[in-house]
Amino acid sequence: MSERSNLWGGTFDITLEMEDQSIESGHRHYYDRSAYQSPLEDEVKQGWLLRPAMDMEMKRKKKKRCFNINPTVLIRTLVVVAVLAGFVALVAFLATPRHHHRPPPVQDNYTIALQRALMFFNAQRCGYYDGGDAVKYSFPASFAMTMLSWSVLEYSAKYETAGELNHVKDIIRWGTDYLLKTFNSSADTIDKIVLQVGKNSSENCWIRPESINYPRPVIPCSTCPALAAEMAAALAAASIVFKDDHKYSKKLVHGADILFKFATKGEGERYAGGSDPPSNFYNSSGFWDEFVWGGAWMYCATGNSSYIDLVTSPGLAKHAEAFWGGPDHGVHGWDNKHAGAQLLMSRLRMFLDFGYPYEEMLKNFHEQISEIICSYLPGSHNFKRTNGGLIELNHGKPKPLQYVTNAAFLATLYADYLEATLTPGWQCGAKFYPKDAFRDFAKTQIDYILGRNLRHMSYVVGFSDHFPQYVHHKGASIPGYIKHQSCQEGLRWKESKKPNPNTIVGAMVGGPDKHDGFQDNRSNYNFTEPTIAGNAGLVAALVALSDGSKTGIDKNTMFYAIPPFSMPRPPPPRPLVGKP
Repeated sequence: MSERSNLWGGTFDITLEMEDQSIESGHRHYYDRSAYQSPLEDEVKQGWLLRPAMDMEMKRKKKKRCFNINPTVLIRTLVVVAVLAGFVALVAFLATPRHHHRPPPVQDNYTIALQRALMFFNAQRCGYYDGGDAVKYSFPASFAMTMLSWSVLEYSAKYETAGELNHVKDIIRWGTDYLLKTFNSSADTIDKIVLQVGKNSSENCWIRPESINYPRPVIPCSTCPALAAEMAAALAAASIVFKDDHKYSKKLVHGADILFKFATKGEGERYAGGSDPPSNFYNSSGFWDEFVWGGAWMYCATGNSSYIDLVTSPGLAKHAEAFWGGPDHGVHGWDNKHAGAQLLMSRLRMFLDFGYPYEEMLKNFHEQISEIICSYLPGSHNFKRTNGGLIELNHGKPKPLQYVTNAAFLATLYADYLEATLTPGWQCGAKFYPKDAFRDFAKTQIDYILGRNLRHMSYVVGFSDHFPQYVHHKGASIPGYIKHQSCQEGLRWKESKKPNPNTIVGAMVGGPDKHDGFQDNRSNYNFTEPTIAGNAGLVAALVALSDGSKTGIDKNTMFYAIPPFSMPRPPPPRPLVGKP
């Protein structure tokens, strides 16, 4: 392939490892057997090949002769025969192909936690239940699928090393199959999408999902740009994950395209619609960040330059408040995509070296995400920390862990981008930090979640010996022998003082308060409820930090749909007026 320049130096040519030269003609192990032959072996073979006539002649002569055997000669003969037999056996042993069965590598804690965290998604199937209650919300489900897809595109080799690549892809496909059913994905235009399935009031009915017999309304939405743009991001990102399944990938791209048009009304930054309709739990505070986020993923999935033209528009960035340093600046989550979008756009600059007319905006995105990642470090004063060391990205409000895991993922990914571009570190204010400082931040936060905290408690269920026992989850809290109950009858299990009879393995709960305190209380969902949006960030951070035989990121797959092209040259400077 042609050499492509790198902003930081070097090329992006793919170096293919040459096959072992000993593997030829379909043989994995080749030995020159003649090197192990000996004169003694040849004599034995000659004895095997005696002609029948000669053999009969020798037998006839033996019958006519009678002789005594010398004991010394006999012993020597037996020794020679034994040595010869041993030599032949050794040659056969050396010439026989052998498969060395190495013991499986010892898995690090991040890999073990990753395997458990993925199991939580198995428990949330049936569409995708958001958390402990039986309600399906399209917004967090879409965000979860986008984050999982992003982690696969960056770290597929690590997933494979952990034996979880097929598992995570199956989870993503389950989610995208559901999202494709929430709108008319075979049409060219749509006028509504499904906002949620089920009632928010289901909290008053404590029964398992399989026992539900009350009405579950499907709530549509005709004006919800943030949700539509997030759904477009999810399908676009997943289309790259499943690029080898051309039919399914094309279906995902088509769905993403009509969703993005529905979100922006085909007008991009000029869209002037209202905010998404209110929801008790997942109400978008704005939609401009989803436009940048969704548009960036659409560009990666299609290579259509109209998307990058849109997301690098200064007007769109201004609307999205991409460069505004408010209290939530840098807090990546289901309702705020600024940081993730800026890192994704910076990837284009770092690895594809975009020039005019995108260079200036991509540079701004790169500078902004660098400041955000720097703000996570202990030396920064942007965010407080608990006494136990947990960064307070949501400023002491409930359910902090979902934001912490996302920050850990972005910081580790940023460090890996620096490593892939041979950049030793980054200047944060007056101090230069090596790239490992960003990864170390991520480790301290994930280690806190896994049990290295003041309570010595893992906030991931089923990891370590000490984890929450009263998780706010209907399915986990009701014994298996209970068949069907009414809503009121089921409340006894919500109010029970006994630990959950079922372990919801891999579920990351909401987390502690700003004082590192935690109430293991089933009725207090702020502490004990897990969500798929939170677990998606956890999975992404864990796979990024996992050892994976020191495997780095996949630099190429993300850009597989982007065709090579030459950038237009900037226009010439205007002539000076009034000068000769």
